Amino acid sequence: MSNAPEIITFGCRLNAFESEVMRGHAERSGLRNAVIVNTCAVTSEAERQARQAIRKARRRHPDAKIIVTGCAAQINADAFAAMPEVDRVIGNMEKMDAASFAPAAGERVAVNEIMSVRETAHHLIDGFSGRARAFVQVQNGCDHRCTFCVIPFGRGNSRSVPMGDIVAQVRRLVDGGCAEIVLSGVDITSYGGDLPGQPTLGQMARRLLAQVPELPRLRISSIDAAEIDHDLERLIAGEERLMPHLHLSLQAGDDMILKRMKRRHTRHDAVTLCRTARRLRPGLALGADLIAGFPTETEEMFQRSLDLVEECGLAWLHVFPYSPRPGTPAARMPQIPAAERRARAARLRTAGDRAADRFLQTRVGATAQVLVEQQQRGRTEHYAPIRLTTPAPDGALLTVQVTGRDTDGLLATAVS
Repeated sequence: MSNAPEIITFGCRLNAFESEVMRGHAERSGLRNAVIVNTCAVTSEAERQARQAIRKARRRHPDAKIIVTGCAAQINADAFAAMPEVDRVIGNMEKMDAASFAPAAGERVAVNEIMSVRETAHHLIDGFSGRARAFVQVQNGCDHRCTFCVIPFGRGNSRSVPMGDIVAQVRRLVDGGCAEIVLSGVDITSYGGDLPGQPTLGQMARRLLAQVPELPRLRISSIDAAEIDHDLERLIAGEERLMPHLHLSLQAGDDMILKRMKRRHTRHDAVTLCRTARRLRPGLALGADLIAGFPTETEEMFQRSLDLVEECGLAWLHVFPYSPRPGTPAARMPQIPAAERRARAARLRTAGDRAADRFLQTRVGATAQVLVEQQQRGRTEHYAPIRLTTPAPDGALLTVQVTGRDTDGLLATAVS
């Protein structure tokens, strides 16, 4: 391997941001011949994939130092430390400290109590390796306790990045050539509750766009259906630089399952939110997270989640078969057989594929704004995958004519 550390990232956009912070820390600390694995704990499958990646990394780099961090490492440090391939395990708080990556850094397991963290330390990065869009952390942690979720135990309680730090980070990225910023966090609609004056997510986004007028595109990552503030609604309606695409944390379409998940919204809330968003911004694309096979879910309950795809007009789905996480209330509820969970997830994904196909078909013949990412591929303002049939440089922001479809998304040519 090259002398520069290799970073393997699993999970969310927040992890992607933090991997770039760690890349900078490791390089400045002089860490060489190392692999850093930034894990995810959202499902047991995510942990399995991380362990598999660790074993592969050891086979590929028998002499490298392997450092494991992230949510799975925070929650289950001893299990990762027991792997013979692993040299060091550090927690989510420790991975943001440059001292953790010094070549002679301390103990083999450095994982402190995440619930003791009261602030989100801000770290400036210059860009994302190989990417035209950049993720910016605005919030970390979560104060809610959904019965299926272990993430609060990996991330701690909710805490927000001050407005000035966000503006400084976005300006730095835009100055470095980033054309699109994605605001990221664990529960970003809770943004500001711990800051002076308690600014909302919408207020923060509005001020950010005003203070960084040269930012072409702003996108918001997964938001909670229970928390959409009035400022965010006004931005959706009237701010062209806010992309016409929202991803919602819905999880289920049946009220009893939502209650047993300890979610804070109902099915009616979800449908109303989607209709309101489309009224505010006609043509808006919506995505959602959905869990299949939650404990006690009957076929009728599952069908309500399946129906939600069409009722809410969802175009992009992230589907997860329910994964029992030790220590969570849902793990003690009556479980659906694993095979049925997988089968229901497959049915949801099929419905999602059909919904995406319908949405993509509506874009054929239209013009679109495309951020070119790599090899003439990119994303439209609606987050649709697109391939240009004419050459274009990576990082370019282009107006294109959508000419057709292929198996991966849309086809387009640049408008002269």
